[in-house]
Amino acid sequence: MAKASTRGAKIGEMTLIEHFRELRMRLVRSALALILGTIAVWNQFPAIFETIRAPYDSVQGLGSSAVLALTGVTSGFSLQLRVSLAVGFVVSSPVWIYQLWKFVSPGLKKNERKWAYLFTLVAVPLFVCGVLLAYYVMPRMLDILFEFTPSDVENVTSVESYLSFFLHLTLFFGIGFLLPLILVSLNFAGLLSGERIKSSWRWLILGSFVFGAVATPNGDPLAMTFVALPMIALSFIAVGIALLNDARRSRATGES
Repeated sequence: MAKASTRGAKIGEMTLIEHFRELRMRLVRSALALILGTIAVWNQFPAIFETIRAPYDSVQGLGSSAVLALTGVTSGFSLQLRVSLAVGFVVSSPVWIYQLWKFVSPGLKKNERKWAYLFTLVAVPLFVCGVLLAYYVMPRMLDILFEFTPSDVENVTSVESYLSFFLHLTLFFGIGFLLPLILVSLNFAGLLSGERIKSSWRWLILGSFVFGAVATPNGDPLAMTFVALPMIALSFIAVGIALLNDARRSRATGES
């Protein structure tokens, strides 16, 4: 029995080289998913770009003076490539989120690895919800920012500049909505206890409002609260799940 348990322990352990190989495999699979996602949406660029520019077109008070402009011979190709890559990143999110979790899962017990599928199913909707929330608040943000345009000046915006703003904001929201899930993942991996997360509840609330303040540059308290509340709710759900998981582990240890 001792030999069998020793053999099992050796199998469960991974050397540094094996970790690098595992990381390389996960990165390659994620990259392939990104490439395939980019190819899949390449021909849909016109419809996708219409959706991306819709918040800009809806800015109140600018009318025909709101102009998006391309500069440079290769700008059109670069634009389509960046948009396709960004959408491919979202489309392939189930794959790279799953690969990320599978890279962490060797540190879990065998009966805990089944949660990889559940976490992927939860993470993808959270990421998409964050992106959709950013898309929803973007017209208001642009409206406020463009109010600083002088009345005698026509606002000609570089497409590259607007696209960078759009992608940074949407990905910022998407990844922000994944942070509570990352806390739970660290708890399941045994790196962070539920009590430790619970004791940091003030920082979680503060961080959520800071997130809301950054996401709403106009400083409107109502808009900031609207963004912060979902983050706070998700964070407290993460705390509850982490505490339940710690209690389950304690019972399992006591029974063994």
